[in-house]
Amino acid sequence: MTAMSQISDISQFRPPARLDAYEPVARAIDYLVDNFEDAPSLEDTAAHVGLSPQHFQRVFKAGAGVSPKRFLQYLAANEAKRAMSRGDSVLDASFAAGLSGPSRLHDLFLVSEAMTPGVYRKKGEGLTIRYASVDGPFGRALIGATEKGICWLSFLGPKDEAEQLNEMKGDWSAADFVHDTEFVTPFAARAFAFAANRKLDQPLGLHVQGTNFQLKVWEALVKIPYGGLVTYGDIARVLGAPRASRAVGSAVGSNMISLLIPCHRVILSSGVIHNYRWGVERKCAILAMEQAVANA
Repeated sequence: MTAMSQISDISQFRPPARLDAYEPVARAIDYLVDNFEDAPSLEDTAAHVGLSPQHFQRVFKAGAGVSPKRFLQYLAANEAKRAMSRGDSVLDASFAAGLSGPSRLHDLFLVSEAMTPGVYRKKGEGLTIRYASVDGPFGRALIGATEKGICWLSFLGPKDEAEQLNEMKGDWSAADFVHDTEFVTPFAARAFAFAANRKLDQPLGLHVQGTNFQLKVWEALVKIPYGGLVTYGDIARVLGAPRASRAVGSAVGSNMISLLIPCHRVILSSGVIHNYRWGVERKCAILAMEQAVANA
């Protein structure tokens, strides 16, 4: 078991009591992403999701941790290059901090087998993965979990649940799968709280499989501070393989647990936001939300 850490909670908002309360938040985020150039008003956005402006303001703040106006400001601003300019220093500091860090931390545990070629080829043999689709702040998500922790988190988006489930089964081809909303719901609630940078009462388990190099890259991703951005070259450098940017990119793209292993925080050295497994628009929304919360 390898411990991985993420910089501590800076947001003290109270999350929705029910996962379905995220549904209007997700619709509002999609609306703001699609229309940010027109700077939609609070009233327009509230009307889009069918709520009064006052109620919508409270619902959005509870689900996102920031006001709709603040989210829109960060969405419209070109924050990528400014945030990336801090990339080298924040990543170096995070690695130098090891597993404890200089400030309040909550730990994310990466649970993996000893990844010999034989173990890696087993693809989940002997495991039971329980899964369900749930509402989240960035739309419907498919989550799979074992007794050790979350092993899959993807956004449904234009893909239906069956297509995403087939992708999960492809990554864990030897495992048994059981639809179990009751089992998954507590994992989902804590995963979305963790993704919003809230302090957890206990570590959130992840159960992943990958090559040794993939595991090292994913561990590096979790060490990128909340609201920060780095490049593929930054990751390669701190891993001691400065010429391996392309291999790092491949490992980043193979990530099977969105949000929690934050591949969305890696961008091109030019500052361009691209190549997100679950859509560039969603990546922009997640980054804007993180930076808005981090700078609240």
